[in-house]
Amino acid sequence: MTSPNNTQRNALSFFDRRRKLESHLWIAFLGFLSLVAIAPLFFIFAYAVYRGAPGLDFDFFTELPKPMGEVGGGMANAITGSLIMIAMAGLVGIPWGIGAGIYLSEYKSGFTTKFLRFVTDLLTSVPSIIIGLFAYSLLVVPMKGYSAYAGSAALAIIVVPIVARTTEEILKLMPTNIREAGLALGLPRWRVIMSIVLPGSLGGVMTGVMLAVARIAGETAPLLFTSFSNNFGFRGLGQPTASLPVQIFNFATSHDDVWRQKAWTGALVLVMFVFILNLTTRLILRRRG
Repeated sequence: MTSPNNTQRNALSFFDRRRKLESHLWIAFLGFLSLVAIAPLFFIFAYAVYRGAPGLDFDFFTELPKPMGEVGGGMANAITGSLIMIAMAGLVGIPWGIGAGIYLSEYKSGFTTKFLRFVTDLLTSVPSIIIGLFAYSLLVVPMKGYSAYAGSAALAIIVVPIVARTTEEILKLMPTNIREAGLALGLPRWRVIMSIVLPGSLGGVMTGVMLAVARIAGETAPLLFTSFSNNFGFRGLGQPTASLPVQIFNFATSHDDVWRQKAWTGALVLVMFVFILNLTTRLILRRRG
């Protein structure tokens, strides 16, 4: 006869094997779902490399576009214009967004907080083309011309709510006792936020910043109404300024095969820019940690 102890051990062994089997199955299922989630990104990147890599050379980054029908040329004007407008939008929108996110996270009650959260949510859901029309009415019409200023302003408006909501959610993850420990040491609240809470959440905040930069790097509609474009290089912040998304749109919708090839190469450069930016930021933050 089987002793009660052996029966109990066999039962425990059976349930233990069953538990491990279920754990492995769920891990495999979650891994499959992760692959399904990243598959579109992989295919987009692979197709962009397939179509855009043949036109990638040094001239693409250093030369201006050639007239339709001529071979050669590049998108130096669009790359320069995009970098300038992204930098200007970031200088305005990122500090503003981080400040709004800190306020929403650390000062949770009051009419101002509720109103700010409502406005932030509203801006997040507004289509970018509406923001472009707003910047057009606010800056292009009074200035009587397209400009990099107007394009940067439209992009900055898009940056603010993304950074604000990401910063708010990341700062909420910081344990309350850490804030209380700083206050118990006699530090003022603003010092606790700036010296303890924000540095401790820097990795998550920077991830939100990178999401915002990646978003505006590919925006086309707002720039059509604000900075417009040109094929003659950068001529000043107060002049129409080319950008990579608008240049890609113009070239992709043309009937010239050379321009369409340049559009694919520009798309590849745009994807690589976002990829390198995210990778560099993560490497820097990992070294800091």
